[in-house]
Amino acid sequence: MGLFQKAQNFFSAHAETNDNHHDEQLKSRYYKTNTKNALKVVQEILTGLNGYKITSVSEERGEISVLVSSGKQALMIITVITIRPFETAVDFSVSTDTTMLPTDFGFSKRVILDMYERLDKQLIFIGTSLSEKM
Repeated sequence: MGLFQKAQNFFSAHAETNDNHHDEQLKSRYYKTNTKNALKVVQEILTGLNGYKITSVSEERGEISVLVSSGKQALMIITVITIRPFETAVDFSVSTDTTMLPTDFGFSKRVILDMYERLDKQLIFIGTSLSEKM
């Protein structure tokens, strides 16, 4: 990742993961589980965190919406998709409330990395960006 991309990430109020992300830390992560179990584990993690409030869960779409009030105010959308049996992607999108400054100083990225760290302890991690290797 180049210096411009690092600065762009730092001076942003939004972070999200995907398979082709230029930042290695923000590439989609895959776990050896199914959608239903991954959603359950994510909900259990969020329930145990202060400052995180689940606002909606859509099992049909594999999405969870969360209001974050720990540190800064943010909206987090978590998407869980099973690609193959026992190969499930978990992606995050975090947008912070804007203030006078157009940046959250890396807060949204830290929220994502913290969630991935917690998921890695609960689920079997099998890799990042697996769909681009197919």
